Amino acid sequence: MAALLSAAISRVHMLSTSDHASVVSINLFVALLCACIVIGHLLEESRWINESITALLIGLCTGVIILLTTGMKSSHLMVFSEDLFFIYLLPPIIFNAGFQVKKKQFFRNFITIMSFGAIGTLVSCAIITLGVTQMFKRLDVGPLDIGDYLAIGAIFAATDSVCTLQVLNQDETPLLYSLVFGEGVVNDATSVVLFNAIQSFDITHMDHRIALQFIGNFFYLFVSSTMLGVLTGLLSAYIIKKLYFGRHSTDREVALMMLMAYLSYMLAELFYLSGILTVFFCGIVMSHYTWHNVTESSRITTKHTFATLSFVAEIFIFVYVGMDALDIEKWRFVSNSPGTSVAVSSVLLVLVLAGRAAFVFPLSFLSNLAKKTQNEKISFRQQVIIWWAGLMRGAVSMALAYNKFTSLGHTHLRGNAIMITSTITVVLFSTVVR
Repeated sequence: MAALLSAAISRVHMLSTSDHASVVSINLFVALLCACIVIGHLLEESRWINESITALLIGLCTGVIILLTTGMKSSHLMVFSEDLFFIYLLPPIIFNAGFQVKKKQFFRNFITIMSFGAIGTLVSCAIITLGVTQMFKRLDVGPLDIGDYLAIGAIFAATDSVCTLQVLNQDETPLLYSLVFGEGVVNDATSVVLFNAIQSFDITHMDHRIALQFIGNFFYLFVSSTMLGVLTGLLSAYIIKKLYFGRHSTDREVALMMLMAYLSYMLAELFYLSGILTVFFCGIVMSHYTWHNVTESSRITTKHTFATLSFVAEIFIFVYVGMDALDIEKWRFVSNSPGTSVAVSSVLLVLVLAGRAAFVFPLSFLSNLAKKTQNEKISFRQQVIIWWAGLMRGAVSMALAYNKFTSLGHTHLRGNAIMITSTITVVLFSTVVR
């Protein structure tokens, strides 16, 4: 009896300790988010640093402090979770992107945006895959097969244009903004769809039949995800317009729009589609149809609510990435071969540059051939900005890399650890040196 009581008390103590650790983590992240907002506001006029980089640097500094206070031991506070990223943090960012987009400019350049985002991502993935296949064998990275190389191509084809969009002005440069913005969203969706397609097929035994299935599955995911987002957005508009019978409630309207938006994302995940594409087009449809069926107070509230949720999620991601970059567990595996890790990171950066250039300039040339007026054409200077804007790699690349090369955020293989640390290096370097 005494033994059972002692075991029960020990279990309660362990649970309370775990609960306390969660409280500590939440307090730390909330305090860091507040610090990022305040410091970012003070540095708002700076040309060289924005809120994303501020959050990243604060995350890095916090990671250093945690390492020093824990005696250089690994901390669970700093383990990146792809589930947290894809399920909770990414949906509000992508939905707000679709909800706030200037639809006229977006659909005017729709073909160019889709070619950059979809075809461009495939070209970039192919070049990165070919490059790493040739170079990694010479660098002794580890036992990687063709599926791993294709996955690396998809991981590093995913851009992060958040930093650039914070610098560009939507009103002053509408064409440039719509191209960078639209391509960024479609690129992320294409990269995730491509990555999932690679994971679901046995690429090591590729033949014509499997190749056709792979291509068909890719386009099925792309079209189905888009249609699901459109239908969910239209359903929300129908519910608010037809079922209220003239009785409007701001609280219910805002709550319904938020829940329907999140439902679109989770339905896509439930049916193994692309949640990014679904929630993006759901946001576009909601802003065009649902938004005009609610009261004026609901319009103002939803606009600021979605923007605030997106803003907080973006800051959280950069703090999270910064802290995770200094998780000591991953770096211990590559401490005996730092030269290999540096070489892998350098190769990936060069391939990202080459893969980006391989489609931006040719596709811009083809797009200009179809334009009638000079104002509609993409100038060479704008092409360079588009090329440079897409060089940054961010949380999508991190999440996909963790999905591929770790188990529950941890890795015990040297080759996998090299890929994780190299991804972190590329993300940090490309974000800070933007």
